[in-house]
Amino acid sequence: MTSFDNLVEEVRQCQACAAHLRHGTRPVFQASPAARILIAGQAPGSKVHASGVPFADRSGDRLRAWTGLSTDSFYDAQKVAILPMGFCYPGRAAAGDAPPRGECAPLWRSRLLAEMPDIRLTLLVGSYAQTAALGPGKVEDRVRRYGDFLPNYFPLPHPSWRSQVWIERNPWFVADVLPALGSAVAQVLAKVEANG
Repeated sequence: MTSFDNLVEEVRQCQACAAHLRHGTRPVFQASPAARILIAGQAPGSKVHASGVPFADRSGDRLRAWTGLSTDSFYDAQKVAILPMGFCYPGRAAAGDAPPRGECAPLWRSRLLAEMPDIRLTLLVGSYAQTAALGPGKVEDRVRRYGDFLPNYFPLPHPSWRSQVWIERNPWFVADVLPALGSAVAQVLAKVEANG
């Protein structure tokens, strides 16, 4: 096994938050040293926790539609890495899922990212990922100003069912942001194809 394989196995066996996770530990992520696109989200929901497959829920359906990625490309770790801010399902809170556990990202994300030098575009999905990468700020402002963060980052709202209401209030997202997102993703993957 390579050092990367050993690291992945170490992450999958993580018990750092076990005492705080009612539903148990099950780190859900996707990674490869060859990945060119990184999806940085919040944390797995209950359906993803049950399946062990990142974004295997309606949020994932919406995110794939936004990016223009086929299911095959989305789940091709050689193309797309998926590293949420918390790798395990944090359980429920009063208004939806609880925030990602604070122990996870410092333990694992930087170590995994150090092994993925070819990331060219990071999709910052929701407030937790955006705050970690960009510091404090409002999701709507960042999404509206997506061009300020290119070519490295592309801020997005969380693709949960709640985003539909937000999208209806902000028609510029579909008109302006989604075409630019699709183009940015396609350009990165076109370079991958061109370079073999």
